[in-house]
Amino acid sequence: MLSEYIRAAMRRARYEILDDESFYSEIPGFDGVWASATTLEGCREELEEVLEGWIVLSLSKNLPLPTVDGISLEISSTA
Repeated sequence: MLSEYIRAAMRRARYEILDDESFYSEIPGFDGVWASATTLEGCREELEEVLEGWIVLSLSKNLPLPTVDGISLEISSTA
């Protein structure tokens, strides 16, 4: 399910070529998840790494994550 969530979020990514011909990307709805690199592929890879870290941090702090394409992640407590 985590892989599906990441793939769905990455499909929402927006990329931009900057004046210096480097690339910038972000995922709308995922505040603070952005990346920049000299190549489009490098930017995509960095964005995915940032997204993964953001997910882990959010889950560790029990913060809500956005639902993406009907997929939601949450930690459920067990007794």
